[in-house]
Amino acid sequence: MQPLIWENRPDGLRAPALVCAFTGWNDAGDAASAALQFIGSSLGATRFARIDPEEFYDFQATRPHIRLVEGKSREIDWPEVEVYAARVPRAPRDLVLLHGPEPSLRWRKFMQQIVDLSEALGVQMVVTLGALLADVPHTRPVHITGFASDEGLVGRLGLQSSNYEGPTGITGAIMAACQDAALPCASLWASVPHYVAAAPNPKAALALVRKLEGLVGVSVDAQELESDAGRYEAQVSAAVAQDPEVQAFVERLEAAALVQEAGATPDVPSGDVIARDFQRFLRQQGPGET
Repeated sequence: MQPLIWENRPDGLRAPALVCAFTGWNDAGDAASAALQFIGSSLGATRFARIDPEEFYDFQATRPHIRLVEGKSREIDWPEVEVYAARVPRAPRDLVLLHGPEPSLRWRKFMQQIVDLSEALGVQMVVTLGALLADVPHTRPVHITGFASDEGLVGRLGLQSSNYEGPTGITGAIMAACQDAALPCASLWASVPHYVAAAPNPKAALALVRKLEGLVGVSVDAQELESDAGRYEAQVSAAVAQDPEVQAFVERLEAAALVQEAGATPDVPSGDVIARDFQRFLRQQGPGET
């Protein structure tokens, strides 16, 4: 059986863009996966394909979940990658949305499934979403970094050519596979505050949604996500205010951000120790007290 399982064929997609997000290493604060799921929900996306997990996941690392059906029978939900189509009549293109855990095994074969899917649907652009931990304050606008493999996208959309060298996640591997297949590809990354990494970050998810809108020409009503982002910032600010050491650290990050925006290079220490202390503090407060 082929890993890519078609449940139906979404015929007639107009100049589709494939948008991918994966939970795990590439998804600090759940921002990338939350952004993609919000877009799919807002546009009424429907599932039409999936990638069978058997070849690509270590089930001891990405464990399946057992659930009760009608309180009686037990079923296993296996980790899998799902593919959705979103038709957007008033936009210049439709979207294909791909979401799931980052695979553990056989990345090159997995990447080929993405390329094959793109070619079968006539995808004109692939966009990967990611989020990374950084020494940034939660109070400032979320910094989004955009990279593109295609020089036309770099110039037309104001993105950058990536010069990163080092360990990569599946998003970087997909970008390389698309480049080899002559398929235009871009990657958007949100910076997530290091000191509150464990909490879902709707503010970063919103920033990814807004940047993606400009990249693919598709808009969504993000009022709900905007409200979630406002609550997130208020809750984190309230928690920070209760710890003088963390508050001083955040103030230093805010000052450094202003310096960096002015074009200088700030001198800010790593937030590793403060992050661990603050995560412990948040856990002690409980879910309803931040």
